[in-house]
Amino acid sequence: MRFGIQIEPQFGYRYDEIVDIAHDAERLGAEALWVSDHLFLNDTSVATDCLEAWTLLAALTQVTSRIRLGTLVTCQSYRNPALLAKMAAAVDAMSGGRVEFGVGAGWKELEYRAYGYDFPVGGVRVGQLVDTIEICRRMWTEDRATYHGTHYRVDGAQCSPKPAQHPLPMWIAGSKSRMMRVVARYADAVNVGGFPTAARYAEALAQLERACAREKRDPSTILRSHFGPVLVAETRARVDEIVRDLAARAKIAPAEWLARREGHPVGTPDEVADALRAFARLGVSYVIPVFPYGYDRECLRVFAEKVIPALS
Repeated sequence: MRFGIQIEPQFGYRYDEIVDIAHDAERLGAEALWVSDHLFLNDTSVATDCLEAWTLLAALTQVTSRIRLGTLVTCQSYRNPALLAKMAAAVDAMSGGRVEFGVGAGWKELEYRAYGYDFPVGGVRVGQLVDTIEICRRMWTEDRATYHGTHYRVDGAQCSPKPAQHPLPMWIAGSKSRMMRVVARYADAVNVGGFPTAARYAEALAQLERACAREKRDPSTILRSHFGPVLVAETRARVDEIVRDLAARAKIAPAEWLARREGHPVGTPDEVADALRAFARLGVSYVIPVFPYGYDRECLRVFAEKVIPALS
């Protein structure tokens, strides 16, 4: 089982904290460090840091050497598609070909409204995503890219340097049938959104397989990844200690904290490995845990040293 680690900059990470996690991830054999693309956490997070995704990845190219760097996922609405293509190509060139380009239709209306972006209905955002992908693909491969889409257009757009990778790996996140049609047409890898349980993941895969049939594409050519919250510690006593602390932060009882994470891996290495086997049986070959803020490095070490070997 391959694995990466997800960082949520919106939780308040300082840059030096993320660098330390990235170095741990390289040392412990993680394949990639992924970051979410958000602008702030919530209405009350005015003093909570939230580093911007692509400038963060650009900085990380200079302090890492092996680990791949990706977005789970870039919101297509937050940047002009041609500028996004240029940014991703530059970061890939700067990293020596280590970028994983994750992209999605966008969903966090609070951010859209606060930053002055229009927030159209879901079908329109999916159409915008398609135009974004088409523009990116052309700019990464053509000297002068021209594309007139329903929502976005470019005329003779230049992009140099090109990405170091040919092609730049494209991950698309989503869970609904219309998004699975986009995945079937364009994606190298799929990330089923919404922190799905194994049962919900299976439903999304059935939609993907139907979409692939319409596109005449073999669904096995699309890597299946699972991203979701994971809490793992060496012993049950340590798990309980962390849960009590996280529940206190949230101002709820530990039992309620656990109930809110029903269906997600929480426990000792054996328990977490057993939970992830349900996804492996669905063909998932790449897991991307997001560990509790403040316990990232501890959970990452246990996950890499105890959980991943059990899944091999």
